[in-house]
Amino acid sequence: MFTGIIETVGKIKALAGGSLALSVPAGWKLSLGESVAVNGACLTVTGFKPGQAVFEVSPETVSKTSLRLLKPGSAVNLERALSVGARLGGHFVTGHVDGTARLLAVKKEANSRVIEVEKPSAAVMVEKGSVALDGISLTVYDISDASFKAAVIPHTWENTAFKNIRPGAVLNVEYDILGKYAAISRSAGITREFLKENGFF
Repeated sequence: MFTGIIETVGKIKALAGGSLALSVPAGWKLSLGESVAVNGACLTVTGFKPGQAVFEVSPETVSKTSLRLLKPGSAVNLERALSVGARLGGHFVTGHVDGTARLLAVKKEANSRVIEVEKPSAAVMVEKGSVALDGISLTVYDISDASFKAAVIPHTWENTAFKNIRPGAVLNVEYDILGKYAAISRSAGITREFLKENGFF
């Protein structure tokens, strides 16, 4: 589980054959099997040395995320898993990316940048609700059939990989898990079978 509050930006060193190597802060002491969100996708550490981590990326993750588009030198947002007792500054982010969406526009407004992102037909979101874009927790507004907007404050813009993005970029999208459960509840209802499938029994 993550919060969507990015800790640092790393750079891709190699991506081939289902293996991803990237730079991490020298002070990070990662354990094998630990989870790290890379541009919002939850990946498992399979190799580590100071300043570098290696992850295995499954075909499902490759097909559902923008990781397939990354190249050596690409900047990525990194967040380690939420520890028990830590403050939850963003929203509950699972790291299970729902799909990708294209960045349509970036506009400077007052002290922020407003981004407009295409809205996939399967999107589950509500006005002033939450979404994770490349792992960043944001509040959505001006939701239409074709797009939605989010305001990015200067701190977030300058301290994440967002500062490198341009219109046309492909972003990983994870819709708010609470919203997804609410949508299921309204449609089919939350059944004992649903709860069992999702680890509650």
